[in-house]
Amino acid sequence: MTVTPLRTHPSLDHLDALESQAMFILREVAAECERPVLLFSGGKDSAVLLHLAVKAFSPQRLPFPVMHVDTGQNFPEVLGFRDRTVERLGARLVVASVQDSIDKGRVVDPGPLGSRNRLQSVTLLDAITDHGFDAAFGGARRDEDKARAKERILSFRNSFGQWDPRAQRPELWQLYQGRVNHGEHLRAFPLSDWTELDVWQYIEREHMELPSIYFAHRREVLRRDSMWLAVGPHVVPREGEATEWKTVRFRTVGDANCTGAVESSADTLAAIVHEVSTANVSERGATRADDRFSETAMEDRKREGYF
Repeated sequence: MTVTPLRTHPSLDHLDALESQAMFILREVAAECERPVLLFSGGKDSAVLLHLAVKAFSPQRLPFPVMHVDTGQNFPEVLGFRDRTVERLGARLVVASVQDSIDKGRVVDPGPLGSRNRLQSVTLLDAITDHGFDAAFGGARRDEDKARAKERILSFRNSFGQWDPRAQRPELWQLYQGRVNHGEHLRAFPLSDWTELDVWQYIEREHMELPSIYFAHRREVLRRDSMWLAVGPHVVPREGEATEWKTVRFRTVGDANCTGAVESSADTLAAIVHEVSTANVSERGATRADDRFSETAMEDRKREGYF
């Protein structure tokens, strides 16, 4: 007698588990809320989040738009990637402009060379109100910053868009309470349990496209605030500062005048995965001047409504 072997299923690796959890969160929030939106800046984390959303709702198109809070100080390579990706997916892009907030008198213009990063909170909250969004997906990870480490996967904000770390709902055994009460607004972070290395390993596995500045390239830079800043329209040499040409890449993407590059020869996904696996400083801690504003810079901004 021939015995038919039992059909076995291959075990999930850690990337499969993270992907499954993230897609579950995306679907749950989309089912619970009426007008969600996905924040997409063109950076690696938001690119992974958008990729997961596409897989979660395939073969249908995304059931919600994507939104970029544009400070006007972005790297052109990132904006180009943003536009190509949105066009390829046939998604609806909402651009919330910090410059519009300045023109309306909602925030104060810091000047042509001042950082607009801290102004994004007002622009984001205004866009959420104007479009009637009741939930917003973001690509934040807990390993990025101690303020993000204390935030829940589903983070509820009050009617003013503010975050109170002492008034969060429990999430025991990955049970999420997605009901949005009157006057509340929901922020959802499906990548909360991911690390920088997980993100890069997933990008390599999925053969994802990213902005070219994530890969090692020759660039004119200058040393400021212990970081290599890329010389350009938003970063010009000050008195006593000298520029150099170096082979660098960016571990994280933010405004050009507050995001530093790291010296690197990693010009492929495999090389970046290897480099990140041996790094002992987080990408934000090493290259984001806006997080050095104070010891509680990130938490202060989150309380004000920042993502």
